[in-house]
Amino acid sequence: MQQSAVPELAHTHTRPIHWVATATAVAGVVALSSVLQPRPATAAQATEAPPRAAAAPATTGIDFPIDCGPVKALVQKKASGDLDGDGTPETVASVHCDAPMGTPPDGVYVLTRSAGSTHARVVATLVDPKDRTTVTSLTVTDGAVLATLLGYSSADVPSCCPDVKDSAKWQWKDNAFVRSTPAGAHSV
Repeated sequence: MQQSAVPELAHTHTRPIHWVATATAVAGVVALSSVLQPRPATAAQATEAPPRAAAAPATTGIDFPIDCGPVKALVQKKASGDLDGDGTPETVASVHCDAPMGTPPDGVYVLTRSAGSTHARVVATLVDPKDRTTVTSLTVTDGAVLATLLGYSSADVPSCCPDVKDSAKWQWKDNAFVRSTPAGAHSV
């Protein structure tokens, strides 16, 4: 074992000068922290909570105007957006009968909810199931309903094999949904 050249190190015993130095250092830190303060906050305080966006009407529990006999109506596709510019979203639903066979025709319906009401209701029929049309796509874009529809050129075409493809666009104008063909749409 090697002996230390300095038997007693100077810093191993506390002396009054050590306490004075520690107290002086702490006092310096406290004084410096009182001089160096963060700047006051400049962010504006929110006085009101931002308005919550209304939820689009749900399709559950809706009595759709489609006659399905003993089977139930099935929502196949849906899309939501503000269609009439009132700031409240509507829901557009493609609905058909849950038939065990074949390709049942679709109906396309617009749902809305009155202010203060929690229950949605059907306010417009865009595609009537009597038209024997199947909806393959359904979107709401820029306040317009866009759909791709499959149909039949005549009553002689079998229900399994639609032979007409059509694109449709509905927009709310003068208190009604007006149908047009979107730009760039082509029929087959």
